[in-house]
Amino acid sequence: MSSLQPVRGTHDLLPDAMRRHRAVVDSARDVAARYGFQEMATPIFEFTEVFKRTLGDTSDIVTKEMYTFAPGGRDQESESITLRPENTAGVARAFISGGLAQQVPVKAFYAGPMFRRERPQKGRQRQFHQFGVELIGIPQPQADVEVIACGAQILEALGLQDAVVLELNTLGDPESRTAYREALVAYFSDHRDSLSEDSRERLARNPLRILDSKDEGDRRLVADAPLFEHYLNKDSRDFFAAVRAGLDSLGIAYRLNPRLVRGLDYYCHTAFEFTTDRLGAQSAVMAGGRYDGLIKTMGGPPTPGVGWAAGVERLAMLTGEPAAAPRPIVVVPVGEAAAETALKVTQSLRHAGFVAELGYSGNLKKRLQRADKMNARAALLLGEEELVAESATLRDLDSGEQELVKLTSLTERLSRLA
Repeated sequence: MSSLQPVRGTHDLLPDAMRRHRAVVDSARDVAARYGFQEMATPIFEFTEVFKRTLGDTSDIVTKEMYTFAPGGRDQESESITLRPENTAGVARAFISGGLAQQVPVKAFYAGPMFRRERPQKGRQRQFHQFGVELIGIPQPQADVEVIACGAQILEALGLQDAVVLELNTLGDPESRTAYREALVAYFSDHRDSLSEDSRERLARNPLRILDSKDEGDRRLVADAPLFEHYLNKDSRDFFAAVRAGLDSLGIAYRLNPRLVRGLDYYCHTAFEFTTDRLGAQSAVMAGGRYDGLIKTMGGPPTPGVGWAAGVERLAMLTGEPAAAPRPIVVVPVGEAAAETALKVTQSLRHAGFVAELGYSGNLKKRLQRADKMNARAALLLGEEELVAESATLRDLDSGEQELVKLTSLTERLSRLA
């Protein structure tokens, strides 16, 4: 029955996939913590206005992809709420509502599910997971270097340094952005009839977003559009030069991409993506930039910020097979008299740090077959003779050898198994 299948665009994280997923998130947590970022979590849904203000009323995410609904029913709140399509907006909202302006710099990281109603593709689901970092309150370019370096080290910890390329661009300050916007409007207005319908709408509201268009006709026009670098003032050039110098000093390689932009006005200066050619069309695995105007746009005090978000599923696809699950020790009682002792032995092994499973039922042969299916390292057999001797028969399931071991010595003996 279709009702018993996962909803389109969602998937189960079964144990092997979950180990790969956890390996990505745990590595990212470890590295981010070493950079001084602290973990936080925001609600999975927010008032819709949080995302409309930050993502823009005309963005594809807001107009086509958000899961938005009104609580209704017995819920007295009538405001529309939305499952979060990304988490920077939630962190910025928490910065404002949590009164964190007096605690800058705020260095936060997060991990969790996001939701977008779009066509499912390889590495892109309607429920997906992101890991991200945000550094709020530092206007200097060193903050940009630090968040990029943190991302690069996470990718290195995952063994992906040779699988990705850092693409880098500058969006300049607001003055430079205004000048570039005017140049784009003039250029695309001359080619208005050749633009796609979506891009004609963007021309009036947000012309930078035309540069992100996937329409082939638009992309041909974009190829000859003015470049941002020709409209940068001195402050913007100096800022970008400082970011590049910082990355150079840390040995972080990058490739300049003058077409890498962010369409919303609160973005400025650095824009970057770590991309790969190993996932087909879905090339970006980590993307971010500076958003000095975001918190003010949301009604908070003018506060600079920079950060990035990474797709956990995409990173997990690149990391290959997950690490094997720890091999358990299986405790097998033979006869009802051994059941209580087996339960206590199993519990004591867990307290000692071992993964231990209790062989519940079936004859001895079937229990040992189940132990093999679990990829168990060893079995502990407890029968009448073992109970009398206050011992267990330890069977090495790799070699087939077995020996009698005192219950008081089990922990020490099992720790010597390879």
